[in-house]
Amino acid sequence: MNGIINFVLKNKFAVWIMTLIVLVAGIYASMTMKMEQMPSIKIPFLMVTTPYIGATPEQVEEKITIPVELAVQNLNGVELVTSTSYQGASSVEIQYEYDVDLDKAEKEVNDALAKVDFPEGIETPKASTFDFDQIPIMAYGIDSKSMDLAELTKVVEETVVPSLAGIDGVQSVDVSGQQLEEVEVVLDPVKMGMNGLTEESITQMVKASTIKFPLGVVPLDGEETSVVIDGRIATIEDLKAVKIPVVSAAGVPSLISLSDIATVEKISEPQSISRTNGKEAIGIAITKSQSANTVDVANAVTDEVKELKKDNEDLNFTIVMDQATPIEESISTMVGKAVLGALFAVLIIWLFLRSFKTTLISVVSIPLSLLIAMFFLNQMDISLNLMTLGAMTVAIGRVIDDSIVVIENIFRRMADSSEKLSGGDLIREATKEVFKPILSSTLVTIAVFLPLGFVGGMVGEVFMPFALAIVFALLASLFVSITIVPMLTHSLFRKGLSKKHLHEEGREHGKMALKYRSILNWSLNKKWIPLLGAFLLFISALALPASGLLGTGFANTDEQKMLYLTFRPNPSSSPADVDKEVTEAEEMFLAKDDVVAVQSSSGGTNPFMPGDDKSAIMTVQYDKETKDFGEERKKVTEELQKDRSVGKWIEATEAGVSNNITYYIYGDSTEDLTETVADVEKVMKDNKDLEKVETSIQQSYNEYTLVVDQQKAAMVGLTAAQIGQALYPKSTLETPVVTTVIDGDKELDVHVSVKEVPMTTIEEVQNTMIPSPLGVPVKVSDVATVEEGTTSDTIGRRDGKVFASVTAAPKTDDVGGVSKDVQAKIDKIDTPKNVSIDQGGVAADMQEAFTQLGLAMLAAIAIVYLILVITFGGAKAPFAILFTLPLTVIGAMYGLWISGEILEVTCMIGLLMLIGIVVTNAIVLVDRIIHKQKEGLDVREAILEAGATRLRPILMTAIATVGAMLPLALGFENSGLISRGLAVTVIGGLVSSTLLTLIVVPIIYELLSGKKKNKKKVSEA
Repeated sequence: MNGIINFVLKNKFAVWIMTLIVLVAGIYASMTMKMEQMPSIKIPFLMVTTPYIGATPEQVEEKITIPVELAVQNLNGVELVTSTSYQGASSVEIQYEYDVDLDKAEKEVNDALAKVDFPEGIETPKASTFDFDQIPIMAYGIDSKSMDLAELTKVVEETVVPSLAGIDGVQSVDVSGQQLEEVEVVLDPVKMGMNGLTEESITQMVKASTIKFPLGVVPLDGEETSVVIDGRIATIEDLKAVKIPVVSAAGVPSLISLSDIATVEKISEPQSISRTNGKEAIGIAITKSQSANTVDVANAVTDEVKELKKDNEDLNFTIVMDQATPIEESISTMVGKAVLGALFAVLIIWLFLRSFKTTLISVVSIPLSLLIAMFFLNQMDISLNLMTLGAMTVAIGRVIDDSIVVIENIFRRMADSSEKLSGGDLIREATKEVFKPILSSTLVTIAVFLPLGFVGGMVGEVFMPFALAIVFALLASLFVSITIVPMLTHSLFRKGLSKKHLHEEGREHGKMALKYRSILNWSLNKKWIPLLGAFLLFISALALPASGLLGTGFANTDEQKMLYLTFRPNPSSSPADVDKEVTEAEEMFLAKDDVVAVQSSSGGTNPFMPGDDKSAIMTVQYDKETKDFGEERKKVTEELQKDRSVGKWIEATEAGVSNNITYYIYGDSTEDLTETVADVEKVMKDNKDLEKVETSIQQSYNEYTLVVDQQKAAMVGLTAAQIGQALYPKSTLETPVVTTVIDGDKELDVHVSVKEVPMTTIEEVQNTMIPSPLGVPVKVSDVATVEEGTTSDTIGRRDGKVFASVTAAPKTDDVGGVSKDVQAKIDKIDTPKNVSIDQGGVAADMQEAFTQLGLAMLAAIAIVYLILVITFGGAKAPFAILFTLPLTVIGAMYGLWISGEILEVTCMIGLLMLIGIVVTNAIVLVDRIIHKQKEGLDVREAILEAGATRLRPILMTAIATVGAMLPLALGFENSGLISRGLAVTVIGGLVSSTLLTLIVVPIIYELLSGKKKNKKKVSEA
């Protein structure tokens, strides 16, 4: 220690240079860090989506879902397997532990899937991962005043997409609603039947006729010659002329043209229907690469769009999604709060010390500590996001503590006229005097965050950057306090203090310290009165959440002024029905003054509903100044549900993190669950604090099963598969590309399908004539009979069991209280033996997070006690110091209650932080008591002297920390997970612990030490 302080005092210029280097490196790091809303998190699950066109949910479950579940459920690291069997598709979600190697897990899943025996015609599915970097950072709707959709598509695909895709950091540009041109070959089923042809035989003939492939090099005429087979079917006219061999009823072979049995034409139609603000438009979504900076990429895209507008004046770009703007606004808000917090801290220090120089020396630790932390975060490739910035804001009050203690001790000794040392010697000894307490307090605060590394799940992932930012800042603050602070003090106070700061011998304590000494002496004489008062306050604080007076919840979700909606149509609804519903919803939103943009897309793929090509997605962007957005959100979602006979609107965001209360009902079949699901649904609907109660069991619909008579079918050359293929609605099939032809300067895909005969009744289905391989049309009723039944829209499975969920949205912030009320009634439901009910959703998330953070707090307390035992060389002093911890609960709970906040995850993080912060004051106080005991004072005198001496630095550090947190606690802007609740928790806990620490800790210390006078040497701390 002597060596470090002597070095900085003797090499002040070198320290100045090093400081400048640190400042430049920190500033550069902060300017080059990636800017994100939240830390980049890899969600530990894989998704396996498998289309099974034409299959009912029961068939999908039996043939696809269950085989996939069985293949993956016992793989390494798998925690939970959840599946949904839709009409025509299977979706299986595999959830892993957070520490799993997802790349390795993905390979294992794909290897397992390769061994599954899927039905004929089903391609082996592949597992896919998901992380937040796959979400588009920007989206535009592009329309034109003069161009039709075909022309607009050409401009977008040939000009806009290449320009945006070429921007550094852009990973992909996805397009929706563009015009597609292709050649459609529609076969006439009657003519096919008359000629004994099937769709498969014609498709194979078209493929074979248009083929072109090399035969290789063969010897011809004594030379090595390349030979190529070329069908020379290049144009639409060539395609029409393709010859198909047929055999007449008399057995005479002949050839007919493809155009004799089919219509061959070029068609132009949109891939999906996309509209922006009610106008036909093409939608584009820009996704950034994982290593790119969201804000930089978004700004580059914005600049490029401006250039595109100049070159294409007829194009209108409407922005419908922009992640960069809220990131910049959130970061700007957080930086503003940090700066304001720093100014508060500076003001408080100046009010105590009344010296510009000492204030300047103290506050230099703020920028230096934060910039050093930025440098290390940048080296670890951690982005500048709400969590790291929040940590910096929270740390401002703490990083100044070490410097305050050092400069206050130097200042106090310099002001003492009886002080024998001066100059560098005084600064060195004054710094050494407080080195042990500031070292132990910093190590204790850092140690508190170690258990966060062992907190699993989303909480651990999200808060790890937060913890690292604070740890780096605190280590930097300790380094600054024992190097830069002594150096600056030596430079600025070469001539000592001015006369106004000096005090006479015996007058080292001010009026406030003397008053406190009197109160402390009374408390030591009446020990049980303050101890009983503190105990009663502690019990009453714990009773607040237990009694329901203080609400509990999972997380403060960031309120974005944007809605993401999905329209789920009924199975019988047509694309026209869906488009009508979407149009009506668009008109409703566009009539609102606060709505900035509405983007919709119907048809095509839907990421929220795999296998459903009729559903629609809508994004509604509101003005950022929209007031009471929560109420507006509730009102519009209720309005969307009115009189919707063809489907249902769902908030897509509900699939993510939310405060919804969910129950899972398990059983052997969907039928077994129906009654219990209805009971749970009723309980939740009867609760006045819940709304939007929904179940995962969708409406059932009638099902007709055509049972094929195998003998009759075989007699006419048909199989069940051929009958099904002939009857299946071709409009729902995505027909494969058979070949390509040239049309002008374009290459068009060719699709082959059979003309669909509309069927509105089961009788029409039975009377349908289908072609047979024998060349004779066969009526369906001749080879199959009809059985009636019902089937559901979807079938869900979880951990190998059939399940259904019931979900509701709380109207109040007190999610824990509502959940408790609901659970009490759920427990009274009489369920069948094979049916069980489990709690999920936010209640399960809360229980897991609170349990993990509770264990982390216990581990932190144990680590803190260990460090204190090592520091003080005994058990008594550390035990007395630990009494500060329960005192923090008093202010934290009452602070949340008075401010109207709820106890949620971030408040638990605040309590975890307080473990490290509040013991700092107790360490400074107890260390001084022990120091005075070693000088020969008895316990009581040592306590009174230490209390009066350490009162000022204790109050300075506590009030500076409170001042730094006030802007966050009083701020009206939403700061996401770094919420007002966290700030209120820290401020309340720090206020109560500081005030009570000044009384309770000395009482506990004296009780443990006894009232005997100490000898010169104290054997145990």
